[in-house]
Amino acid sequence: MKSISVLDNVHKKGFFGDYENKKDDSLIKISEKKNFIIFQIVQYKNSSILTKDINIDGLNLNNEALKVSSNNDTRILWCGPKNWLLISSKKDLLNSIHSSFKETDFAITDLSNSKAIIELEGNNSIEVLKKGCPFNFNDSKKNNCVNSVFNGIAVTIDIIEDNPNKIRLFALRSFGESLYHSITDASLEFGYKNI
Repeated sequence: MKSISVLDNVHKKGFFGDYENKKDDSLIKISEKKNFIIFQIVQYKNSSILTKDINIDGLNLNNEALKVSSNNDTRILWCGPKNWLLISSKKDLLNSIHSSFKETDFAITDLSNSKAIIELEGNNSIEVLKKGCPFNFNDSKKNNCVNSVFNGIAVTIDIIEDNPNKIRLFALRSFGESLYHSITDASLEFGYKNI
């Protein structure tokens, strides 16, 4: 069975908005990201396991607010106390995830097919987010994440790079097209390139 992209009918490659007479590297680049495994990991209140002792793809579960643990293939986002989102391009991590977390201590939920992922890249990406998100991005930096809203749509924002900005937005699949239209509308004044 072939998986159909969330943005298959709306994300078309090309240049849009105020892109004329601008260098390619000054435009915002917008893309849909696919083929990731996404797991929500929640530790039960009565669990006594130390999360620093759990290792997935060389990464530990970080208990510091808004922080991300990452390597080239995997990112673990702190989503709240004892609550993380694991995103990876390594499909073989599935066995490691199930062997690392005991059912008596953790709830593991596969969200891989329930999320739309939109990536923004470019110096004005933060300015685009400021148009629809109440979070204060002035102090945000690489490997920060936040759960918030963008124009009323619940999103998880993952700041992958900060020079130039590279940001991934995660939303429920059913809100993918609405989020995409909100992001592209907010990007028009800067000019953007769909890739």
